[in-house]
Amino acid sequence: MKFQIELSPLLYSPLSGTSYKLSQLLLANMNNQQNWATPAPNQPRRLSTGESSNPPTYSRNDSSASSISYAQQPRGGAPAPRSSSLTPARNSNSGNEGIIVANRAGDEETEDGRIRNREAATKIRDAWIYKQIRARQDEFTQYKQGRVFIGTWNVNAKGKDESLSSWLCADWAQHGPPDVVVVGFQEMVDLNAVNVAVENKSQQRSQFWVEKIKSTLNSRENTMGDPMRSYTELSVKYLVGLLVCVFVKAPHKPRVKHVSTASVGVGVMGVMGNKGGASIRLQFYDSTLCFVCTHLAAHRENVAGRNADFANVFNKTSFEIGDEAVKEVIKLGSLNQWAAGTNSVGVSDHDVVFWFGDLNYRVDESIPTERVLELSEKNLLEELIENDQLNIERANGRVFQDFEEGPLTFKPTYKYQPGTDLYEQRPDKKLRAPAWCDRILWLAQEPGHVAQLNYLRSELNVSDHKPVMSTFLVTIKDVILSRREEVYKEVMKLLNEFENASLPMVSLDRINLDFGKVRYDQRVTLPITITNTGQVVAQFRMVPKLDENTLCRPWMTVTPTYGMLIPGESTEIEFTIGIDNTTSHLLNTSKEVLEDVIILRLENGRDYYISVSGSYARSCFGMSVDELVLYSDPIREVPLDPILRAEKYDFNAKAAMCVPKELWRIIDAIYERGVAERDLFSVPGSPDEVYQIRECLDTGASFENFSVPSMAEVLILFLSNLSTPIVPAAVFPTLDIDAQNIQSFARKFLEDMPPIQYNVFIYIVSFFREVLLHRERNKLSPAKIARICCSCLVSSSQGSPDESAGSVHQRKGNMQQLMLHFLETNSI
Repeated sequence: MKFQIELSPLLYSPLSGTSYKLSQLLLANMNNQQNWATPAPNQPRRLSTGESSNPPTYSRNDSSASSISYAQQPRGGAPAPRSSSLTPARNSNSGNEGIIVANRAGDEETEDGRIRNREAATKIRDAWIYKQIRARQDEFTQYKQGRVFIGTWNVNAKGKDESLSSWLCADWAQHGPPDVVVVGFQEMVDLNAVNVAVENKSQQRSQFWVEKIKSTLNSRENTMGDPMRSYTELSVKYLVGLLVCVFVKAPHKPRVKHVSTASVGVGVMGVMGNKGGASIRLQFYDSTLCFVCTHLAAHRENVAGRNADFANVFNKTSFEIGDEAVKEVIKLGSLNQWAAGTNSVGVSDHDVVFWFGDLNYRVDESIPTERVLELSEKNLLEELIENDQLNIERANGRVFQDFEEGPLTFKPTYKYQPGTDLYEQRPDKKLRAPAWCDRILWLAQEPGHVAQLNYLRSELNVSDHKPVMSTFLVTIKDVILSRREEVYKEVMKLLNEFENASLPMVSLDRINLDFGKVRYDQRVTLPITITNTGQVVAQFRMVPKLDENTLCRPWMTVTPTYGMLIPGESTEIEFTIGIDNTTSHLLNTSKEVLEDVIILRLENGRDYYISVSGSYARSCFGMSVDELVLYSDPIREVPLDPILRAEKYDFNAKAAMCVPKELWRIIDAIYERGVAERDLFSVPGSPDEVYQIRECLDTGASFENFSVPSMAEVLILFLSNLSTPIVPAAVFPTLDIDAQNIQSFARKFLEDMPPIQYNVFIYIVSFFREVLLHRERNKLSPAKIARICCSCLVSSSQGSPDESAGSVHQRKGNMQQLMLHFLETNSI
């Protein structure tokens, strides 16, 4: 049967602030045959903190226009900070290598030596087309207003004959039947080991709830016998106790496609389905919607666990929708991760995301359980809302970044005595603090495209949770295909004119990058300007060298690693060198040099070889004390080349010094200038002075009148960044230290230390003992200096990788006791 949908012109509203007559709005609201919710006269907006979740009220300020106003509410959930990007990045390459668009296995070399990778070319080309189409989407898109109902309920493995109308249909009289109904359940089965392992009851219970929802939505009272008012089941997805199902009004069914489901278990062992998420995504008209139903980690104190569960579900949820669906979404200008180049999409790749379920966030433990019960029973919610864990975590940007939630105006939905409206307080049951465990949030690429009409709870009482529901007014895109094809043809015509003219050609303003002297802990960037000098589009990308998997050496970063230029267009590629501890150690031991060749490939064209070179301005930072004591010359004058070093220095002779001269210089300067300085080692130094002091140590130049805090900071940085720590792991005490055995432990500790490390350790401890003589003025204590010594003399990474947390804690405690002993004893 082919559906013929009659859509009134009133229901189409391009985003131009068009106003409508109040009489038309009222008539549309009363018309039982309408299929769409009445559009707001202006773009719908999100409820912000302090606004009510009550439905909009229409005012007669103008006979030709209507406006929507929202009643003010003095309290509400804390908003999440909004960042520049829509969502956390999915599947991003966080390393220095950048994004490799396509593997070299797909490279094709022609007889004349040109190389082309069709996969890379297609991805880069589609990305450019997407950008052009998205920039012009208003030329071929009309906008509708549709109502979406979201309901969530933790049923605690209960439910039989109770009616769901008071939950699913509660606001139909006020807002009209929704166009899309989405319902999520948690704990539809007992979360015991058998059910989690084999899901033997999940299918049966999911079918039970789906049929109950169907019968409720399509009751005679709701449909009045009209099949066009009925709802059609679109999709169902379950995971052990989780269930999410989507229903759509019958007239809209032909405009739904690319429906896909996914589930992610994050429970037992991080993979089982007792906790996790079940999701459904679809294209509704020409907007992409995603619905995620989750059950997160329990227990009041386990906030970090809930945050981690959210991140896991968000990042691991993936919908395989196929190449054709992705291509269509590119034409629609809807795909967020358009450069991913795969046939799958994630949560963030949708116009609107609704996230709901038993999120399990509680009221902060700082409020006693009895106090939470008292305030909940009296419906005094302000203090509870301020201490709601989800509000706190969102406000601090730790979870649900960029998601929105309406104000909480209803009492906490958990934990009730099943079968009653009383919070659970029976003597034989564990007393739990009421909480808003059950929540509904949303995320929109265009914030103005979602307005929350209400945010309520139902009073069904068979479970220990109350159901929660919310109705949204969502702006839905409806593409006019003829106009879209015109725009698409114009874009493709422009592209084809250039692609078909000739082969691509680019020019680089240079291909040799000499970074000169690069210093420790310094980042130096040099740009190359690439210009399309040909008559066609030029696609470029960095590719790994043969038999390598990365684009460049670890100390180099390149941004961007790919791009496309139309004729005459230019862009800059930035090459950055950064020397960290690891690289410094490799350079000092001649296992690395600052030289590399980076390949820039022009698709369907030639390769360009960019030569990168630099010289390391050697620094005492990142070296070992065993090597530093060998040289009396400034370390900058010591050759990196091992042959030149051997010619200049006699390594068979004894060490030139007992302790590194750099250590002696900085300690001597602090001793002379400010050992009694107030807040010594507590106040940070000046970054510019820290850099200059480091240069003086490396070059042998005299210290200028630098501040004592800057000197102290350089001392800590020097000790912390040695390639090997002063205190080797081999001398760590393995048994508990007490007053009876600390003297023997201290003696054994010193006896086991290598000679150079022994000298340095004694020297540093002696210095700090001198510092403590001025404790009245510098405000330092032995305990604080002991902590400083542990942080800079003992590497936090030492120890076995599988060492238990208790063992690590014991080791740190033992070391701090030893340090304190050395600082306070009469003799070392």
